Amino acid sequence: MRILTGIQPSGKLHIGNYFGAMQPAVELQDKGEAFYFIADYHAMTSMSNADTLRSNIQDLAIDLLACGLDPDKATIFRQSDIPEVNELAWILSTVCPMGLLERAHSYKDKVAKGISPNHALFAYPTLMAADILLYDAELVPVGKDQKQHLEMTRDLAGKINDRFGEGTLTIPEAQIADHTAVVPGLDGQKMSKSYNNTIPLDGGKKAIRKSIMRIVTDSTPVEEPKSTANSTVIALYKLFADEAAVQQMITDHEAGGFGYGDFKQRVFDSYWEFFAPVRDKRAELENNLDYVNEVITNGAQKARAESTKVLDRVRAAVGLR
Repeated sequence: MRILTGIQPSGKLHIGNYFGAMQPAVELQDKGEAFYFIADYHAMTSMSNADTLRSNIQDLAIDLLACGLDPDKATIFRQSDIPEVNELAWILSTVCPMGLLERAHSYKDKVAKGISPNHALFAYPTLMAADILLYDAELVPVGKDQKQHLEMTRDLAGKINDRFGEGTLTIPEAQIADHTAVVPGLDGQKMSKSYNNTIPLDGGKKAIRKSIMRIVTDSTPVEEPKSTANSTVIALYKLFADEAAVQQMITDHEAGGFGYGDFKQRVFDSYWEFFAPVRDKRAELENNLDYVNEVITNGAQKARAESTKVLDRVRAAVGLR
């Protein structure tokens, strides 16, 4: 089974990235032939500073390894090291209806949030489809917010196969872990850098604690019971704490006598302990950047060898060869 996923280097990773993509990716690297890429082309839809992009790419490469991806088990590479992806995206665009792109939730959501629309943002699903289809990926772990894009990928692959022959492209399946499909941000919305509601994956203890203390809660007094329905504090605590600790927090909410500051401190303490191994590994890798760069270079060589096979097959099917 071939597995593929990509993460944008659009800034510091947050825990939504970790639980939505990184953790499933680490688990899956033992279950098939895994390809994981840094989606730097996609990052350009919202980033225009070259130095920032270069820095983010380096940071993400470190994070991928710090979170547990093993280059002996997985192919880790940079999207822009594989020029074939743009040719396949063009070929897919020849069968992609405008209405398909106009229905994309991500595009409409970002424009509504004030992000300036451009062709790259609008055509994002076509490039994402090429990212997946270029490696004959069979399984794609994605967050719930990316489910529509995976469905678009399947639709485009089906259109190519219908027009140019069955088997021209492999149609992938999505894997979405329901219990971590959407990680809530500090304000209860989906955690996203775009909404400035994230908890970073890496950073100083004081800064992380300050972020967690910003979790939005109501004004219920300390002595009174507090609602557990749709509680962002409890939802985040469940990501890090064991079942007994979560149940205790629920009980304390219902009993009263505990303030939200106490509950947020529990969230921070569990977060800090949970990510201790990631912080330690990251510090080690930051002192060995030659190794990090070697992993990415070797991964690109392997990924490009596979992408060439698929693109040659597609070129022949559509009549370019």
